[in-house]
Amino acid sequence: MDPAALQIKEAHGTMTAHKNYVRSLYKKALCTSLDWYPNRLHWRPIALQIRAEFEANRGESSPVRIQQLVRETEDALEEYRHPLPYKYMTAPGGTKYERNKWFEDNMIH
Repeated sequence: MDPAALQIKEAHGTMTAHKNYVRSLYKKALCTSLDWYPNRLHWRPIALQIRAEFEANRGESSPVRIQQLVRETEDALEEYRHPLPYKYMTAPGGTKYERNKWFEDNMIH
């Protein structure tokens, strides 16, 4: 393979990994804010604010600044983490998890 093409392929793989990581940070930010505001009507303005902050830095090209933004976001997520995050009732750790667990017939007798 051509060395220039190899460099482009490696850079694309790195960019894809970075984009996926930023997407995961965005999703974590939304989930964390939803822990604090479980009512969607109260949560929506917060979600729009989070989206605006991510969009404002979307075109950043300086690697140093990008690393700084990622670090700041990780720190903010840690700072704003809810002590009792919301869990769906039927999810593991939820209040109804395995409440009506079905047993096989040979286990009942």
